[in-house]
Amino acid sequence: MAYTDLLDFIHVLEKKGELKRISFEVDPLLEIAEFADRSVKAQGPALLFEKPKGSAVPVLINAFASMRRMELALEVDSVDAIAARISEYLEMRMPEGLIGKLKMLPKLAEMGSFFPRRVSDGPCKEVVRKKDFSLSDYPILQCWPQDGGRYITLPMVFSRNPDTGKRNCGCYRLQVFDERTTGMHWQTHKQGAEHYRRLMKEGKQKRMDVAVAIGSDPATMYSAILPLPPDLDEMMIAGFLRGKPVEMVKCETSDLEVPANSEIVLEGYVELGELRREGPFGDHTGFYSLDDDYPVFHVTCITQRKDPIYATTIVGPPPMEDFYMGKAIERIFLPLMRLQLPEIRDISMPAEGIFHNLILVSIRKSYPLHARKVMHAIWGLGQAMFSKCIVVVDEDVDVQNVREVAWKALNNIDPERDIQFVLGPVDSLDHSSRLPNYGSKMGIDATRKWKEEGFTRPWPDVIRMSDNVKQRVAEMWKKAGL
Repeated sequence: MAYTDLLDFIHVLEKKGELKRISFEVDPLLEIAEFADRSVKAQGPALLFEKPKGSAVPVLINAFASMRRMELALEVDSVDAIAARISEYLEMRMPEGLIGKLKMLPKLAEMGSFFPRRVSDGPCKEVVRKKDFSLSDYPILQCWPQDGGRYITLPMVFSRNPDTGKRNCGCYRLQVFDERTTGMHWQTHKQGAEHYRRLMKEGKQKRMDVAVAIGSDPATMYSAILPLPPDLDEMMIAGFLRGKPVEMVKCETSDLEVPANSEIVLEGYVELGELRREGPFGDHTGFYSLDDDYPVFHVTCITQRKDPIYATTIVGPPPMEDFYMGKAIERIFLPLMRLQLPEIRDISMPAEGIFHNLILVSIRKSYPLHARKVMHAIWGLGQAMFSKCIVVVDEDVDVQNVREVAWKALNNIDPERDIQFVLGPVDSLDHSSRLPNYGSKMGIDATRKWKEEGFTRPWPDVIRMSDNVKQRVAEMWKKAGL
């Protein structure tokens, strides 16, 4: 059964021993972040701070900070089960005969549960504040000492494509400037930024409506970070993940809709052309992302539950909570990547690579320079275009075992022959690139080389003991008392 809301998820975490309540006062300025960092590094539980200093609103953090919690959030025994469901839908074909059509009916009925459903009211409207409100009423964190201020770090930011009217939901940090104003960290490659640019180009209006929802059921919150194609509704994907439609309610001050079960909703607008210095921010790279000019979000109304919970996260030196969220994305989206690149057997994004710095890929190699084709194809796939380093290995290499990849790859490459550099767009958070959003990327072909690729020397086998000897020694091992 799908979670009703965030509190429902909290109850499950607590029941499963995955949550710790902190009943004494802890400061949202740095102290809660230090708690969260220590807990995730020690593989500790999610944390619910019941008395954050300066606010009556409890703080939930690290709710997704382990693979076990990701499984609980998505209500599966393994996130690979979601990948299997995706594969089933991708393989659906028009059935032949009455029996085949009857067998398809349950799948078609299930697909009806994906689409969001509009409702007239919801828990997020229990309190409506259009005049007397302040962002300082909420326990918004400052995570790291050199941060530019307090940041809302786990929001669901809603906007509409001005051309199609389709909804977009993204997770963009919001630096709090004052009681009713924040930054809007729309990196240039994000869909929110694209909507902003299109409205600017049209020049027909001065403001862009935006709504920010904080806290919801876990699948809906998680959907905001998914690297989906443009105009694919994140709320539909949330419905797929939870097996139940996301109920959406219209905002008080705009035509935007937000999840009705949200804890807190900030309604407002971005003034087109208005920019303000935002940052620095201790980012998922493990470094501070530099300050820069970004749009400004003006809050005109806040709606909330009577007793809301403030859901947040902290990013920084890996592994952090975002690593586990990203690891689930890696497993869930593998079938979609294989739909376009069927030669891919597996992928891995190690924590130290902070998502975009390193992707390990195993392939079923079928022709000369096949690895090069895969590298360039990945650089052409949505947010995978930011991949700074792609290492391609043969299908018998376990890319989930980083030690094995390093051993095989370093033995298999001739650096000058097998390393390729290309120029292209890079992540806005990459502080090492020669220019913002512009830099180089590296592909490493660590597959076994063929004579068709100009390699004429013998290629040696990996050292392995024969099975019969291993079996004999296994019996003698016990006899030797080892």
